[in-house]
Amino acid sequence: MSLVCWDTMLFIYWFEEHPRFAERVATIFQRMEERKDVLASTVFTLGEILVAPYRKSDIHTAQKFRELLQPPYVKILPFNPQAAVRYAQIRAETNVSPADAIQLACAAEAGVDLFLTNDRRLIGKLVPGIQFIAGLDINLF
Repeated sequence: MSLVCWDTMLFIYWFEEHPRFAERVATIFQRMEERKDVLASTVFTLGEILVAPYRKSDIHTAQKFRELLQPPYVKILPFNPQAAVRYAQIRAETNVSPADAIQLACAAEAGVDLFLTNDRRLIGKLVPGIQFIAGLDINLF
């Protein structure tokens, strides 16, 4: 059993049935369930996912996303004072964007085993507190 943190785009691919990536994300989710992995994401992901529905005044979809992005489906990792310190370290030591640094800091503070993303700029980065940062093409699933 592993703690696997998904970057925002994976949820968007899945929820919006992206023609190229939705099936892969669904397969990863299925394998995670079989392995009894814990799916996690950050409070920042929740905010990012809600932008499009709120922009369209689609309260129903926003509510659906809010329900899906909480326990028991997803463990939400907070941006707390300890994560803020990690954020500062990540920003000081790497060239990742502030948004990506928040994601990585929350994941690192939680001690995730795998941070899964489709952002090529993040894949393979070394961040203390995260065992692996990998892309959708990883062969673990």
